[in-house]
Amino acid sequence: MDLALATAGASVRLAAAVSPRWGAAVAMPLFAYVARPRPVHADDEPTMSRARRRTVRIPGVDRRGVDVETYEWGAGSRTVVLAHGWSGRASQFAVLVRELVASGFRVVAFDAPAHGSSAGRRTYLVDWLDVFAALQERHGAFEGMVGHSFGGLATLVGVAGGTVSERVVTIAAPADADLLLSQFQAMLRYSDGVSARMRERFVERYFPGESDPFAWLSSVRRPLPAGVPLLVAHDDGDRVVPFAEAGRIVAANHGARMLPTTGLGHNRILASDVVLDAVLAHLEAPVRTPAPVARLDGPGVVTTAA
Repeated sequence: MDLALATAGASVRLAAAVSPRWGAAVAMPLFAYVARPRPVHADDEPTMSRARRRTVRIPGVDRRGVDVETYEWGAGSRTVVLAHGWSGRASQFAVLVRELVASGFRVVAFDAPAHGSSAGRRTYLVDWLDVFAALQERHGAFEGMVGHSFGGLATLVGVAGGTVSERVVTIAAPADADLLLSQFQAMLRYSDGVSARMRERFVERYFPGESDPFAWLSSVRRPLPAGVPLLVAHDDGDRVVPFAEAGRIVAANHGARMLPTTGLGHNRILASDVVLDAVLAHLEAPVRTPAPVARLDGPGVVTTAA
């Protein structure tokens, strides 16, 4: 455990000794905090330098507005959106970008708030959903979406809630937001009492007025619309997101296809030949049953139009 994490955990536990509510008050800002962005790897710089860069403005977790850096390669009407994970950035998809462009897709990626070249220091899943909405307004329906890790969960939640994408791929993704809160508790080693207060604050902060936002922040409790093909890739040695999460996603989404790997971990899986080939095959395969258009009338309220 590094010094910053140990110090943060000690601060939460010290406050919790007075009251679990105080402990949660100290922990909550840490939950949305993102460390300084990782640099672009030298091997990925040529791909990123060829991107057409733009921005989209979204409300952000503070609802004050934040500009999100977007990247676009290729041309045509077949748009594939790539969503990176927590502490990631768009450049992690550089190898996949090259493969997709060579196959004739228009590829769009972004740096979420507090990530990569985008502004801010705090963010949460609602920002990914707002970016999806902004990109959909710009590009129309997506041919496919590929989400890594936290971005995979955001993609599942987004398409289940109204983002229109013919196909979905998740790579090393958690099945729901419950896992994220549980992992945060394990990292900072605070009590179950603080955890309960944290969940209350989480709902108040990000989903005011919602009785159970965890119902729609879950690919298990709210799967993809019928007819949206799903490929789930996950490494059995992933130390960040447990391999069992992939099984939960597949079990909840009828017809989903599982691609297990070995020896690739949480990040190297993004550039694996076997994964790249599977992603391309999935995105180019015909969709047998047209997907119904799901419309999100409000957080957690979904209606389906024929």
